[in-house]
Amino acid sequence: MTRRITRTLAVMLLATVVPATTTLAQDAKPKPKPSKPRAPFRWVNPLKAAPTGVTHATFVSPSMKTDVGFCIYLPPGYAEPRNAETRYPVVYYLHGGRPGSETKSVRLATFIHQHIASEAVPPMIYVFVNGGPVSHYNLPDRKHAMGEDVFVKELIPHIDGRYRTIADRNGRGLEGFSQGGRGTTRIMFKHPELFCSAAPGGAGHATEKRISEENGRESEGLVFAPGYNTWDLARKYAKNPTPKLRILVHVGTKGFNYENNLEYMKFLDSLKIPFARLIVPNVPHSAAQIYEKRGLDLMKFHAESFQPQ
Repeated sequence: MTRRITRTLAVMLLATVVPATTTLAQDAKPKPKPSKPRAPFRWVNPLKAAPTGVTHATFVSPSMKTDVGFCIYLPPGYAEPRNAETRYPVVYYLHGGRPGSETKSVRLATFIHQHIASEAVPPMIYVFVNGGPVSHYNLPDRKHAMGEDVFVKELIPHIDGRYRTIADRNGRGLEGFSQGGRGTTRIMFKHPELFCSAAPGGAGHATEKRISEENGRESEGLVFAPGYNTWDLARKYAKNPTPKLRILVHVGTKGFNYENNLEYMKFLDSLKIPFARLIVPNVPHSAAQIYEKRGLDLMKFHAESFQPQ
């Protein structure tokens, strides 16, 4: 009898303890972190940590009558008196993501400086662009949202007037990653007279294809002008490919845009637009990791395109 009572008490105790333990385990599960609110867009953003050779500056936009920020990397020796007459080629780098900020890609300057300082490539200037509210697109129906025009029509002339650049297409390159890869592709085909080399990386060409197929519509609240995408602009350039562009498409095999970049490369082949490929194994959607592994190849591509003056 005593043994039966003891067994019954054990079962009752187990029945009360197990649910309590289960509840505690469920309570211990980490709650999903709320998504960070997107920072408001600004044409000028502070540079908190400047890599070697990088400074932040602004100019007054003639169209908007407001300051626009940019970051600029000047190579070793630029400020030395013995180089006072030397002019340098420029690579304009278009950041990823939305909205724009001139500080988003400056950490790449660590690799850029390393390769120039070691004389693996000739000295060149890098300019890190603020892409505007929708990053490297023109949106005429929104105030102060002409990101492409601010870059092409205002920033480039400012850089050529303020710094010792080779101020024509023979000394000017274009590069960008992700959203910046989309911008690079559109702008290089729309303005081939401005650049001798262009290196779009990790671009979201699947989204650009949808924009092409849906008459400019990317989403419910974002519609671009018809033809303003990487597919239609490539078709237009292919009909009259002058002046000739040197193009290098680069992407990591682990990036989420890898497959659609392969599709876009086939599309360029079908249009008979010459280009080089740089496919980086086992690298995710990361400009920094691509630069860490193959940044020297990207820099050599531009250097081989520039014509010294």
